Amino acid sequence: MADGGPRGGLSYPWPEPPGPGEHIEVAEGVLWIRLPLPMALDHVNVYALDDGADGWTIVDTGMHSRKSVAIWEALLAGVLGGRPVHRVVVTHHHPDHVGNAGWFQSTQGAALVTSRTSWLFARMLLLDEQAEMVPESVAFFQTAGMDPEILAKRRADRPFNYADIVAPMPLGFARVAQGDEITMGGRRWAVHMGNGHAPEHATFWSLDDHLVLSGDQILSSISPNLGVYATEPEADPVSAWLEACERLAGLAEERHLVLGGHKLPFTGLPLRMRQLIDNHHGALGRLLTHLKTPQTAADCFAPLFKRRIGAGEYGLALVEAVAHCNHLHQTGQVTREKRADGAWLYRSL
Repeated sequence: MADGGPRGGLSYPWPEPPGPGEHIEVAEGVLWIRLPLPMALDHVNVYALDDGADGWTIVDTGMHSRKSVAIWEALLAGVLGGRPVHRVVVTHHHPDHVGNAGWFQSTQGAALVTSRTSWLFARMLLLDEQAEMVPESVAFFQTAGMDPEILAKRRADRPFNYADIVAPMPLGFARVAQGDEITMGGRRWAVHMGNGHAPEHATFWSLDDHLVLSGDQILSSISPNLGVYATEPEADPVSAWLEACERLAGLAEERHLVLGGHKLPFTGLPLRMRQLIDNHHGALGRLLTHLKTPQTAADCFAPLFKRRIGAGEYGLALVEAVAHCNHLHQTGQVTREKRADGAWLYRSL
């Protein structure tokens, strides 16, 4: 979701990101690297942490493609000094974060560290290759009120498969869980789990200085997508998101330098947590007003996003609209009934 909150109070120590194949040392032994993505959000931030004689820990990896592998090979031979990547830490299971983890495991012998839920989701999705849209997905999009022309095109095309952009992952991983500590880059990090954007999303808070590795749980100028899918059509990720934000806000300090999965590193974390929380409460309030007249989830883009949604953004916008409608329904603020074509119509009480 685009963030409509104020920008004042946040500071961006590096106003420009590193270029392809380049890096910025954001703290001693912590390198910020940016990899390209083939979508509107055209990059992902990854981080290399210097573990001395052991080599490097990489936090998140980019999508798997010939281009990203070539960038990693150049980095390994260049700034990473030919030392091995002995460990890959993955914040969550989305392809732009876990995509090259299996490649590092296979080519570098790297150990994979992530939450159990992230590993299980990644393994499950890698094995779930589909040649055409399955009936459950068709039904889900119909209940969401997807534009019939868009749905017809999606049904005619080969669906996106996770394995298209995520390298095969060998068996075996090391689990991190809420309350754990892990040592990376000469620092001890406390593990705190987020939720909403992805289940059991790991964030890492340095106990020895001011760094936070936040993945997509905390971003500087956008609010992470909260989506519902056919795998769990009645899910309420908005509740999970708000709970996680309130909990993590209790850890936030002005001194923190937040190293997120997208956009720019920033300081001003207490304010940013308030903005992220208020952004969704504001969206829910606008949605309740909009639903005084019965609407499908697909009819709810305007109050949620306050901007035009293009074709490239339609899918993510729709699953986020479903998430917010589900939240209002499950918290008893709206009712819903099926339209003749199978779409849910939501209405404010």
